[in-house]
Amino acid sequence: MSAPYKKPRLSQVSLIFACGTALFSDGYANGVIGSVNTLLTRIYGSDAVSAHNYSTVLSSLAFAGTIVGMLTFGYLSDRLGRKFGMMLATGIVALFSALSAASKGTSLGGTLAMLSAMRFLLGIGVGAEYPCGSVAASEQSEEEGVAKNAQHRWFALATNTMIDTGFVVAAFVPLVLYWIFGPNHLRAVWRLSLGLGVIPALAVFLWRLRMDEPARFKKDSMRRAKIPYWLILKRYWRSLTAICITWFIYDFITYPFGIYSSTVTNVVTGGSSALSVVFGWNVVINLFYIPGTVGGAFLVDYLGPKWCQVFGLSMQAIIGFIMSGLYTRLTNHIAAFAVVYGIFLSFGEVGPGNCLGLLAAKSGPTAVRGQYYGIAAAIGKVGAFVGTWAFPAIIDDFGSGVIGTTGPFWIGSALAVLSAAITAFFIKPLSHDGMQDEDRAFRAYLEEHGYDTTQMGLHEEETVVASSATIEKSDSVSEKVSAV
Repeated sequence: MSAPYKKPRLSQVSLIFACGTALFSDGYANGVIGSVNTLLTRIYGSDAVSAHNYSTVLSSLAFAGTIVGMLTFGYLSDRLGRKFGMMLATGIVALFSALSAASKGTSLGGTLAMLSAMRFLLGIGVGAEYPCGSVAASEQSEEEGVAKNAQHRWFALATNTMIDTGFVVAAFVPLVLYWIFGPNHLRAVWRLSLGLGVIPALAVFLWRLRMDEPARFKKDSMRRAKIPYWLILKRYWRSLTAICITWFIYDFITYPFGIYSSTVTNVVTGGSSALSVVFGWNVVINLFYIPGTVGGAFLVDYLGPKWCQVFGLSMQAIIGFIMSGLYTRLTNHIAAFAVVYGIFLSFGEVGPGNCLGLLAAKSGPTAVRGQYYGIAAAIGKVGAFVGTWAFPAIIDDFGSGVIGTTGPFWIGSALAVLSAAITAFFIKPLSHDGMQDEDRAFRAYLEEHGYDTTQMGLHEEETVVASSATIEKSDSVSEKVSAV
């Protein structure tokens, strides 16, 4: 009898990317709206746009939609399956990317209101990808066919690297469209910038059609079982709380350092307001993320997600302190400032950018991995939302001048040190094939507390596997009889 078929390595790696690549749409959707806001201001005037409180409403609704998607689909991912959640999430992103581009009202206020509503619904789909696509990618990364010393790498490249690539493309697309249509057709530029987000979403949708549920989900899910939340909470609350806090801090401190990008752009361009210049430098700033996420992906399997995150946060804090303390000197040499700023952004991706998703996806059991990840990611988004409101007030409290500009960054760097300490002391290290080990330990833990673990898993799949094994055994017996 011939040996059982094994998936080639490339096939398994492609499945990891099929699960995680939809996060490209997350990076694109979040990145492109900044350029769209700039275009809307140029078309209708800053006073007219500000009169509708559009910027505040849009940012609030986008955050709210993402959080709703993370929490809702975290539950659906565990109860209805990873594939169901991924397909629905991708469909939502494709639909509301198109409707965002088609936003139209009888007045400016109506157009902005519809755009804000579509961004909220789009945010649900974007948020859904975290507990569905990222979780499925983490489970696929431990399937047979993926080298053990590359499991974390492929996950990071398929998730965070895709998000960062989405940011770069989101900055580049409006620039290209501006070159094509020119300054007299800005409405076409902003609508097409949003509408083109449909293409990657549909491509991933088709890619995922023939996917199956990850083997880990088939074996250890509680899709048809009652989830013992109290037992799970007692076992995992410490690690989940630590991951939530570090994710909150990371997103909270990301906002103030965004001010540096405007510093680089303003000094280099001499304060130019030409859209080609603004969009062009937006591409350059976003490119700073790529070396960090790609380089960090090849580092994380050697250091492990825990210590790679500690390393990235520590280096980011050091560079943040340097940028704050030497702010005046560095801004007098903008090339040096841009390089230091780029290194700062890169270390953010080496550390929490790449590793938070790994820690959230692989620290909990398969049975509630979607909810575990969804809660952690949602808390991170709350941190980003709080940061967008808190830091302008902090800047005002520090006053004008250099201290008003650099004060928040002392705080941000100090919080990075705190986050590194929490990671070091309260988050456990992850090994390769760690999810398999954790699932075995989780089953033993449940059985110790009287839970019937035989109800776990997808039983119909087990029946198919058992039937296949029976057929193979029967064929083997027949061959032996024939030989006799």
